Amino acid sequence: MKRSFQRMAVFLLSLCLALSLWCPVLAAEGGRPFLLSPETEAAGGQSEAESETEVQTGTEGHTEAEVQPGAAGGEEAQPGASGGQQADLGITAHSAILMEASTGTVIYEKNADEALRPASITKIMTLILIFDAIRDGKIALGDQATTSAYAKSMGGSQVFLEEGESQTVETLIKCIVIASGNDAAVTMAEYIAGSESEFVRMMNERAKALGMTQTNFEDCCGLTDSATHLTSARDVAIMSRELITNYPEIENYSTIWMENMTHVTNKGSSEFCLSNTNKLLKMSNSFTVTGLKTGSTSLAKYCLSATAKKDGVELIAVVMAAPDYKVRFSEAASLLNYGFAGCRLFRDNDEAREPLPKLPVAMGVTPETALRYGGEFSYLGMNGEDFSAVERTVTLPESLTAPVTEGDIVGSLTYTLNGKTLGTVDILAAESVEPAGYGDYLKWMWEEMMLAE
Repeated sequence: MKRSFQRMAVFLLSLCLALSLWCPVLAAEGGRPFLLSPETEAAGGQSEAESETEVQTGTEGHTEAEVQPGAAGGEEAQPGASGGQQADLGITAHSAILMEASTGTVIYEKNADEALRPASITKIMTLILIFDAIRDGKIALGDQATTSAYAKSMGGSQVFLEEGESQTVETLIKCIVIASGNDAAVTMAEYIAGSESEFVRMMNERAKALGMTQTNFEDCCGLTDSATHLTSARDVAIMSRELITNYPEIENYSTIWMENMTHVTNKGSSEFCLSNTNKLLKMSNSFTVTGLKTGSTSLAKYCLSATAKKDGVELIAVVMAAPDYKVRFSEAASLLNYGFAGCRLFRDNDEAREPLPKLPVAMGVTPETALRYGGEFSYLGMNGEDFSAVERTVTLPESLTAPVTEGDIVGSLTYTLNGKTLGTVDILAAESVEPAGYGDYLKWMWEEMMLAE
């Protein structure tokens, strides 16, 4: 019996030594992962790029075009209609831009990068930070915020909050969105950051993170006449997009035409009517207006960031330094009508996509990992494209090598139409796979031996 155990031990040691020589071959030939040793990864691993295979759904023999960045994720704009030619829309406002919300595609622009005074459309960034704080659990809609003497002192558009008056966060959001209340904006800035100056620092930090290159905020409401409180039409569209895509609940407030709020102070209780400054809401349009924010001062003139939806497309029209009150609304409507007339949006998500296979993993504690798509795909067509002809091509390696971390990019899904690449979506590992150790290999060899008897 003792001799049998000794022979078994010698056999196992010899087998381990032999495996250290066989592993590179086994790895290259796609052998069972339990036969591979961690030390052989560098010596025997074939690169993922060398072993890629393509799985295409759609027309056979399709030639893949160069991938265009930005079509899938939306931060980089696609060119405008007709190869980027600018339409003549008769815009008299000094600056304007039209952007599709889901992709960030710019459809029209006029002096879009010129830094101008924004007036109360500054409050779009204030609202972003308010909703950021709600999302992060720092504040809640039902919290009570108290108005300071400084907040009460704000002039311009206001809802006449009294010093010491408390209102819920939700009521103050309505005051900001509907009535453009400067006093409400400062009250919320102080509630979130302790002071308006600290809140403004946060606004500028957030703007920088969004890539708003022409923006510098000096207050949270746009009341200042400072020559360095500036932004551009493009930057306004960027922050408008951030607000409506990350916090679609803003529509619950930006579409309110009129609503009463109640002041409760030492003087007693009184009602105050909030009336929406965005008159586009009541104009006759072929699209649905969803917001967003107006602004005007003697120096900024008349500004507007207008959002609207039609046939599954959501657009953002920004007008800055319009010559009068009515022009900002009529020209925003012209921009939106132009966009909705020519735009068609292609969307694709997991409900319409083919299920992904599991991918083999060499040298891992488990032999394979599940996969998932990295998100929804959107593409804005502006030339009457027939999206029924869109082809999808899945590109994956033959296998992965442990370790694999959940969320690792392992492949791609490419969308093409008539030989043109529309964009891509990453394919990610859906679960982690740790590298196998010697104990795992010995366990698997023993199990194989037992199964062989």
